[in-house]
Amino acid sequence: MEKQRTPDGGPLRRIVIVGGGTAGWMTAAPLGQLMARVDPKARCEIVLIESPDIGTVGVGEATLPTIRFYNRTLDLDNAEFIRKTQATFKLGIEFKDWGHLGNRFFHGFGEFGPAIQNRSSVMHWLRLRSMGGMDSHEHWSTATVMALRNRFVPPDGDAPSAANAYSYAFHFDAGLYAAYLRDYAMARGVSREEGTIVDVSVRPGDGFVTAVTLDDGRRIEGDLFIDCSGFRALLIEGVCKAGYHDWTHWLPCDSAQAVPCDKTAPLTPYTTSTARSAGWQWRIPLQHRTGNGHVYCSGYTSDDEAGRVLLQNLDGPALGEPRQLRFKTGMRRKTWDRNVVAIGLSSGFVEPLESTSIQLIMDGVGRLIELFPDKRCDRHLANEYNRRMAQQYESIRDFIVLHYKLTARDDSEFWRYCSGMSIPDTLNHQIELFRRSGRVTILDPDGFAEPSWVSLLLGLDCWPQRLDPLLQQVDERALRTHFERLRQAISQTVDGMPDHGAFIDRYVRAEPLQRARP
Repeated sequence: MEKQRTPDGGPLRRIVIVGGGTAGWMTAAPLGQLMARVDPKARCEIVLIESPDIGTVGVGEATLPTIRFYNRTLDLDNAEFIRKTQATFKLGIEFKDWGHLGNRFFHGFGEFGPAIQNRSSVMHWLRLRSMGGMDSHEHWSTATVMALRNRFVPPDGDAPSAANAYSYAFHFDAGLYAAYLRDYAMARGVSREEGTIVDVSVRPGDGFVTAVTLDDGRRIEGDLFIDCSGFRALLIEGVCKAGYHDWTHWLPCDSAQAVPCDKTAPLTPYTTSTARSAGWQWRIPLQHRTGNGHVYCSGYTSDDEAGRVLLQNLDGPALGEPRQLRFKTGMRRKTWDRNVVAIGLSSGFVEPLESTSIQLIMDGVGRLIELFPDKRCDRHLANEYNRRMAQQYESIRDFIVLHYKLTARDDSEFWRYCSGMSIPDTLNHQIELFRRSGRVTILDPDGFAEPSWVSLLLGLDCWPQRLDPLLQQVDERALRTHFERLRQAISQTVDGMPDHGAFIDRYVRAEPLQRARP
């Protein structure tokens, strides 16, 4: 029997990124920065192939606070980035009609006050609430109070205070962001090839991809191929047949329509998610327009009806016709297979309810750099990459499923399905632990933190039946005094902040675009 050939070792000499858009250029930028610092004799060439005939999805315009660390790693000028991408600031997400009609709650970025005797502030708040006389926990979230008053300044100071007890992210035009990173990457040596891939060559024996051929006959060879081809998954599925974990039984939405509209005042520093009869609608305010979309399940409503609901609930005139999107929630069984790594939509898709798509791109390229291979693409590196990506995907999946499962809505067949559906054992454990003890467990250290889970659990009316008995060690009167002082400090601090729109106009206002991007 012939022994399978082991790929030759040695450093990578060329990385080929298949696909542009947000995923492609967010991958190319840090790789270009990394290689620009390497000795030219040992430098790895980076080539990105982008087809002018294939559009990008472009629904991921809201982000999580970690986008700031990605930008900082690239040494981007924050003010320039905001102006170039028509960005605004994001303090969290406002949820409307989730859980029950008329419900409203906020998922803010930040804590609900400092821990007390090694127990979270919320646990102590729950104890006081059970005794009566406590307002909503949202009064102790600086980000939430800021958002509801349309105020914004970046956190200030090093000593813990209400002036820095919050974080923030951005809303931006994903197309403009990709173009901004394209210029950044190409300035650091990344080359761009325009064309459509019509053939893929693989090495006999081990199935490693060796080259791709473009429609004009050019053949581009490489040692490592990064699949940023979106839902097409040209290499990871088309060539490697990595397989797919289908999660539509937990996340049944399979369609979306997206359309921008004229911007309206006030310029809110948060995303809005409004539950509809067969899904939900997003609203993302940018400097030059407002992004909107309707995510829905085609089994419970028609495309025409979904489009009507979307257009009927815009703040201003639509800037074009809604763009139709189809998807299947889930993830690849392997996101790194042989010498192919999938990043972005080619690796999987969890609907944009909590703005995780760009987060998964950042973490995908970050882990690739951390586990950077040589030409052999050792399978143990790939296994570790796949383990960590799977853990993150599953944690995000559970957090999104939580939004649907904890509903009391019975006004439509869709919501009746969601309330009655089975859920992953991991999520069931997290819900029941909180319901029975008020404790939150975090299964993925890189996933959503305790305050985020608390915001959703309480916002969806999941209340603990019992509390940690050690909470009784804190004097009730002293505890109430502490919470009242903290609430006043937050309120007074936010009162002194400028309006979100005024802050942007003063410091980071972008030049008007001639035409709003669809």
